[in-house]
Amino acid sequence: MADLKERLLPPKPASALNLREPANRPSASGRQPFQGVDVLGLKKRGQGLRSWIRVDTSGNSQAIEVDKFTMMRRCDLPARDLRLLDPLFVYPSTILGREKAIVVNLEQIRCIITADEVLLLNSLDNYVLHYVMELQRRLTTTGVGEVWQTDSSDMNRRRGSRSFENAFNNTSPDYLPFEFRALEIALEAACTFLDSQAAELEIEAYPLLDELTSKISTLNLERVRRLKSRLVALTRRVQKVRDEIEQLMDDDGDMAEMYLTEKKRRMELSFNGDQSFAGYRSVDGASISAPVSPVASPPEFRRLEKTLSIARSRHESMRSVDSATENIEELEMLLEAYFVVIDSTLNKLTSLKEYIDDTEDFINIQLDNVRNQLIQFELLLTTATFVVAIFGVVAGIFGMNFEIPLFNEPYAFNWVLIITGITGVFIFCAFVWFFKYRRLMPL
Repeated sequence: MADLKERLLPPKPASALNLREPANRPSASGRQPFQGVDVLGLKKRGQGLRSWIRVDTSGNSQAIEVDKFTMMRRCDLPARDLRLLDPLFVYPSTILGREKAIVVNLEQIRCIITADEVLLLNSLDNYVLHYVMELQRRLTTTGVGEVWQTDSSDMNRRRGSRSFENAFNNTSPDYLPFEFRALEIALEAACTFLDSQAAELEIEAYPLLDELTSKISTLNLERVRRLKSRLVALTRRVQKVRDEIEQLMDDDGDMAEMYLTEKKRRMELSFNGDQSFAGYRSVDGASISAPVSPVASPPEFRRLEKTLSIARSRHESMRSVDSATENIEELEMLLEAYFVVIDSTLNKLTSLKEYIDDTEDFINIQLDNVRNQLIQFELLLTTATFVVAIFGVVAGIFGMNFEIPLFNEPYAFNWVLIITGITGVFIFCAFVWFFKYRRLMPL
């Protein structure tokens, strides 16, 4: 890992030190203009140079510095596609198929994939370095297809290898084109990263939720709230990756557009075919731009040439349709495999969210039960207070300033207390029976 960082990171230019030294020297007038200004930094910021990691089809990597407009011309991309790769902005996961490149923005992996190379923004992120190392490992690994294609300059043997692969319908990553290998590693890195985050969230969530069900406290509720916020954010990211893969699988045109190797091969064949046809027409001094006289050319020759051109166009169209269908199937199978993986991660998060919702419902039920018990206790206290108030009424009546013969009886006070207590108990029992009858409390 350290060797890869040293190889990919560009060394500091020596001119930077030479430019900073005279910046602090006084001028002829005794003043110090440009004090504290990094001229080299201003020049680089003006040019918009950025460090990129380039990995070719052979697995060789190097660090290059390219400005924005050069990258746009090199990959034939608009400026809005390059903004998706800017690390200063946060964009949702996106996979865009263009004419000559595939723009990939999947979590930490932000790269441009062409038919000949992969360009990533130079970064010290472990996921970027692991992506580069994994891509190099898979490109340098000798597979069955490379053993079959011993001579890379022999076109016939390459076509034979292609027919061998098509005959057995082998869709192993070793037989995929370069851009699909790079795309597969990016999908694998994104799915693995999201799945690991989901697993960490599960390990942290389930014990916390079990603790919350046994002990409801403010601290546990705050921890569950933070956990749910992280879960919602992670679910949104996983859902975006899943929707992006599903959108590509539903659109055959986008999948056909992403087959860059096939488009490059067709362009080369078309260019070679045009050159050979021009050479054939220019034989014996005849120019291709020269008009052919209908009198000089025999009708049989014109009919034969027209028939051959129609047959050639039909053959090319049928071959392109068959090749596009086959390539779409390969890419669809590749996307479907990682769609299953990301869908499994989404199901984990959905199950965790349902568990959190069930825990919240259980907590709400517990709180409602406690609240009902408090209401019942408050109702009993209110009834007891009413019964005690009866004693206050009796005491207030007998405390008035008037005389009756009852005050002269020696046991009158005892009888008043006994009768008042029996009346209070009777009233209290009547209220309790009414509450039970109306099912206001379980007794």
